[in-house]
Amino acid sequence: MSERAQSPASAGAPGLFPRAAREVAPGAVHLPDWLTASAQRELLAACRAWARPPAGLREVRTRTGRMSVRQLSLGWHWYPYGYARTAVDGDGAPVKPFPGWLGEWARAAVAAALPGPPLPAEPYDVALVNHYAAGARMGMHRDSDERSPAPVVSFSLGDACVFRFGNVGGRGRPWTDVTLGSGDAFVFGGPARLAYHGVPRTVPGSGPPELGLTGRLNVTVRVSGLADG
Repeated sequence: MSERAQSPASAGAPGLFPRAAREVAPGAVHLPDWLTASAQRELLAACRAWARPPAGLREVRTRTGRMSVRQLSLGWHWYPYGYARTAVDGDGAPVKPFPGWLGEWARAAVAAALPGPPLPAEPYDVALVNHYAAGARMGMHRDSDERSPAPVVSFSLGDACVFRFGNVGGRGRPWTDVTLGSGDAFVFGGPARLAYHGVPRTVPGSGPPELGLTGRLNVTVRVSGLADG
């Protein structure tokens, strides 16, 4: 995708009854239909290119076993439980570069979701791309391997999912279940930055047919706060 990519925000949300933005918890905001149909196609094409080796889509093993989602990284390679410049738990190749346009999309979503706080001073420099095939899920976890408190931004493509957004104290209740559909964005920062969250299930076959995607893709954009050396 070109660095000249325009803002992905939709001027008019699709559907007969457009969904309104919703604050799920202080600092956590759901932006339905944030990506236009064109932006979704562009992001999907980019994901397909990134998924090819080297440093492409891989299975991830944690201390408790193999994750059911497949994942790749951009900018910095995430592995349990840290970051590196190479795919240390994959083929060992250098991580693919983080595209500046994706960081601009993230900053635009933060500005829409959290208009009060200033935008992060550091540029967004990390993305994790997760592919959920039918039956895949993500257990409750928090994004705590970064050294920056900047908000996390998530973009969804394809099948809808149940996104479970919890609390900072642990993996248990209270939590709120949110349906994320294709084109939705979700932003969490401030008091919600280290909240536990997960995906207990997806809805196979619920994605827009015209997108041509089987399963669900989630692109999570972050500020690492890391430096080489």
